[in-house]
Amino acid sequence: MPLAELVFNDDNPRAISKEKFASLQRSLEAFPEMLTARPIVVDEGNVILGGNMRAKAMQAIGMTEAEVLRVEGWTDEQKQEFVIKDNVGFGEWDWDILANQFDNVQLGEWGLDVWQPETEPDFTMLDDVDDTEATSMTDDVRKAVCIDFSIEQQERVQARLKELRKEGADISAMIVEAIGA
Repeated sequence: MPLAELVFNDDNPRAISKEKFASLQRSLEAFPEMLTARPIVVDEGNVILGGNMRAKAMQAIGMTEAEVLRVEGWTDEQKQEFVIKDNVGFGEWDWDILANQFDNVQLGEWGLDVWQPETEPDFTMLDDVDDTEATSMTDDVRKAVCIDFSIEQQERVQARLKELRKEGADISAMIVEAIGA
């Protein structure tokens, strides 16, 4: 359907930051094929029920047509329910899998809120700190260690780590003890 025939839903409660909108635009430009798998959902009057931001991003990057799924016979209440449920994220992310199997920067580009490294760390704040003061500043600093596993090992390790966390185990102390540090 031509994008010009779609009616943006002024009552859509979904908001998006400028940064996320720019990320969505880049995502659509890089992988437009995903739009055929996830059409814009409209009612009989072409009012967008699902995909307002995608449609706006498509317009912004110069696209003129969209895959559309038309729903008919829905009550106003059903339409409102769909608008909310389509924008609610059900479930939680498994951060262990995301951290170990995906690239952080790429996840951020795809729109997931993840930690992004600073391009240049700024150590100038430590210029006026003497060595003893700097040492005391690091006493409570937590550090991370990355351990590589084969795919076969990773599933077993993740399952065991989840069990240990549920039991309240101090995993970092166990690792330190195991390596004799």
